[in-house]
Amino acid sequence: MNGEVRVVQDVPAGFAGIVRQVRPSSLAVSGGSTARAAYAALAGFADLDWTGVDVLIGDERWVPVDDPDSNEGMARSVLFDGTAARVHSARGAGADIESAAAAYDEVVAGFPVIDLIHLGVGADGHTASLFPGSPALAVTDRLVVSTEDGHHPHARLTFTYPAIARGRLVVLTVAGAEKREVVQRIRAGEDLPAARVRAEEVLWLVDPAAAGVAPTG
Repeated sequence: MNGEVRVVQDVPAGFAGIVRQVRPSSLAVSGGSTARAAYAALAGFADLDWTGVDVLIGDERWVPVDDPDSNEGMARSVLFDGTAARVHSARGAGADIESAAAAYDEVVAGFPVIDLIHLGVGADGHTASLFPGSPALAVTDRLVVSTEDGHHPHARLTFTYPAIARGRLVVLTVAGAEKREVVQRIRAGEDLPAARVRAEEVLWLVDPAAAGVAPTG
């Protein structure tokens, strides 16, 4: 498992505390239930000023932003609506998924460094929308690509590893007993997509249930 592993009782609160400390000027967001809880925790900090902060979408389902499955829509509704953050829409960057991927690739290229990238980890070891066995895992000349794996209902746009590597700090949040097996597999050295994440600094925030340790306190 590359990077620091930090076992915390409350992953969303831990993530929110890191963002509050870092106060990034550029931030890439994720999707999923843990991300939603993390952004809700962030929204509770009245002292966080999002003015001028650039928000990128690390991966997005090919659905309208107002669809319940949209990662961007979730991040906007939970955290960024009503703030002065600059949300760079992945879904709105092109008329079809391939043109959107190419357009968003250019957007991300404008950020040689991204202060903080938030990623989740799926039970199958995927991160962003980099799924096991996907051709996207081998992409080295693009920052954003389209992808689908036949197991999920929507095609996706996703950061590639070169985009993730632009992160000054990458935080992977993992919560719940259902993630314990994948954490064990990554710790054992299995070549799962999340295990390949590299950046200037990589931090894993894992709760006791996912880490397989007894709660403390």
